[in-house]
Amino acid sequence: MEFRLLGPLEVTQGGRPVTVGGGKRRALLALLLLRHDTLVSAEQLIDELWGERPPATAAKSIHVYVSQLRKELAACNGEVIRTRGSGYVLPVRPGDLDVARFERLLGDGRRALAAGDPAVADRRLREALALWRGPPLADFTYEPFAQREIARLEEARLVALESRVDAGLALGRHDELVG
Repeated sequence: MEFRLLGPLEVTQGGRPVTVGGGKRRALLALLLLRHDTLVSAEQLIDELWGERPPATAAKSIHVYVSQLRKELAACNGEVIRTRGSGYVLPVRPGDLDVARFERLLGDGRRALAAGDPAVADRRLREALALWRGPPLADFTYEPFAQREIARLEEARLVALESRVDAGLALGRHDELVG
């Protein structure tokens, strides 16, 4: 299963889109993806999704949303969202989350550039930037839980662009970078 946050939230299985419901359910999935492989308590999820004024039914709603997400993501082998005590964990395999792939490729590209290998740097940075399909977390632009992560990802994208320009200059690709 592949999860994409570098643009609108998308989930695919075997290259085919997986339909995920809207509203708070999608936001819950995005939150769990941003904190993948980490236990997130139901209380944290309630705070992130509703802020200081959650409805009286918030805890029950979280339980229902998780149940619905499990059904929607059933194409994945095994249980996608795991319950641990009073919280949830969304394990993500290496390479299944575009944000993690982007960050790995960005790191690889910057290390190659620092090591004096602009050709490898250029390839890795182009791969990293190709993962972007629009503004990060585009479905959640106005959601408070996404603000910090959107800013962090936008900054990382600028670093990738600057590093790719540096690699291009080192390779003598001046004409590619102008205009």
